Amino acid sequence: MPVPVQSNHLASVSTQEPLSGASPSRMNVVLFLLGLSVLINYVDRSNLSIAAPLLKDELGISASQLGTLLSAFFWTYALMQIPAGWLVDRFDVRWVFAAGFFVWSAATAVTGLLHGFAALLTIRVILGLGESVAFPSYSKVLGSHFGEHRRGFANSVLMSGLALGPALGVLVGGAAVDRFGWRPFFIALGLLGFLWLPLWWAWRPPAAARARVAVGTAGYLDILRHRSAWGTCIGQSAINYYLYFLVTWLPFYLNRGRHLPLKEVGKQAALLFLMSAISAAVTGKLGDRWIQAGASPTSVRKGLMAIGNIGIGVVLLLITSTTGWTFLGMLMLTGTFLGISTCNSWAFSQSLAGPRMVGRWVGVQNFVGNVGGAFAPALTGLLLQRTGSFYWPFFITAIVAWIGAVGWYFVVGPLVEVDWEKNSRSLPLVSAASRVSPP
Repeated sequence: MPVPVQSNHLASVSTQEPLSGASPSRMNVVLFLLGLSVLINYVDRSNLSIAAPLLKDELGISASQLGTLLSAFFWTYALMQIPAGWLVDRFDVRWVFAAGFFVWSAATAVTGLLHGFAALLTIRVILGLGESVAFPSYSKVLGSHFGEHRRGFANSVLMSGLALGPALGVLVGGAAVDRFGWRPFFIALGLLGFLWLPLWWAWRPPAAARARVAVGTAGYLDILRHRSAWGTCIGQSAINYYLYFLVTWLPFYLNRGRHLPLKEVGKQAALLFLMSAISAAVTGKLGDRWIQAGASPTSVRKGLMAIGNIGIGVVLLLITSTTGWTFLGMLMLTGTFLGISTCNSWAFSQSLAGPRMVGRWVGVQNFVGNVGGAFAPALTGLLLQRTGSFYWPFFITAIVAWIGAVGWYFVVGPLVEVDWEKNSRSLPLVSAASRVSPP
């Protein structure tokens, strides 16, 4: 798909060149720290699932209460996405993200000290509040400090952390809970998280120029007026649906549907997410190479998203009818297409919104995506209860993946930064020179 020539110099600067004076080596360290924080993020948000059997027995809570605890994080996290997006656009993202990281690490550690259902429910809500700033902050940093030709790999590092979090949670977390108990596990995770904060403050990216973060009167309604925003919301809902389906139901399917022992379940589930991490990193790097060689960012990003979503849909349709080594191959292909489909999703927002509005755009996209994704565990359980078969849950998840491909490829327009000045007359014009902040 051809990309129109940009007449707005401001837009071309934001999507094609790095927007800060930080050295590449410093930004590589920042990227590593962000990827590590995603891994910690996903271990911290999934740790209750690992400890659920022991926690339920010790506290004597019912299955419905356990379900409430498991879901409390996701609803709070989703509802806070739009306020979180406003925060990272309005204030210094370095402080906002550090504060959120502190809150969610503290909530993780405190969980190991609690003894009642109400207290645990409250701390899960606080965990959701802390983690809500994560992805708007990630996109704010990448959109402000990484040019278009580097965003594929940069985002893939984050998605690799996302994939490795559940993998390590299943393998390491399960063994740690089994040996030491769930309380020491939570306390240790929270305290280890605090070690990340001094590293972030030592290597944090330079502050964004004040003119670059001003957004005038442009706001959420301006975002929703653009067809591309709806396309990214449709696509993100699809990604979250099949991602949450795999995270929440894959171990159960392997154990009850495939009759694998729990030890083997952990290995095969971890293999899927490991393949996703590898695939995301390779795909992100290849996409950047194609763009550097002269390919259109729109064609590259959209093409990869279409391949990832269509591919994972096909594999999910086939997975229930295969056995033996073929089934293992299907699991690995699922992970491969998962990595392809996730590594560029936030690059769309970073290009379309630009550094000034990316926090809000990502907040909207992640809010809609998480609400859509939250239906996956519940609908899967309902279908399984009524049919007694895993076929329909896998079939519906495949259809959702294909709908996501339509959203990314046909609903999203060219990846050109929106001219927010047309929607906000009070926004002062910013020269290219003023968009570069000091190191």
